Amino acid sequence: MTQVTCDLGISLDGLSAGVNQSLDQPFGDGVGDGEQLHAWMFEHAADHQAELAAITAAGAFVMGRHMFTPGRGAWDLAWRGWWGEDPPYHAPVFVLTHHEREPLPMSGGTTFHFVTGGVSEALRQAREAAGDRDVAVAGGATTINQFLAADLIDELRLHVAPVVLGVEGVRLFDGVGPRRLRTVSARATPEVTHLVLRR
Repeated sequence: MTQVTCDLGISLDGLSAGVNQSLDQPFGDGVGDGEQLHAWMFEHAADHQAELAAITAAGAFVMGRHMFTPGRGAWDLAWRGWWGEDPPYHAPVFVLTHHEREPLPMSGGTTFHFVTGGVSEALRQAREAAGDRDVAVAGGATTINQFLAADLIDELRLHVAPVVLGVEGVRLFDGVGPRRLRTVSARATPEVTHLVLRR
């Protein structure tokens, strides 16, 4: 069976996002546009080609609603995601939500599917869509924590920025419970440390 992977950028204090996510502050209070956590992806991309390629290599993706939109409640059907008309996934993406919405096809092979049946149902649909390729849990941390708590992630790839945000927010491993992971690899650079962990 193919594996379930996950990539997440976090701070040294374990944060991937602050509270009060909005259109102006996609990552929430104290994190703003996420530049502190993700500069390595954009300003230093040439030094991180292998990690960047791995992030989008899956055959299907699962993400939480808050990763897809700053909106809450009923859908704003004009909203088509943060990434413009050609999102970076180029594969089916299954968005966890409590509100039904028709699939949203985009350019480049990405179609967003909206799943109301929880993480197990989203993973089932993603596995079916991925075929013999891996499924990636794209985030955010709340969704990843649900997958970790259910012991559904085989490989966790953390990209740790050398910054302490020191704000309220969403932390990796909140509510997950005790577990032991095995370090597969670690690569440190001045702007980020890449850790690959397996259950």
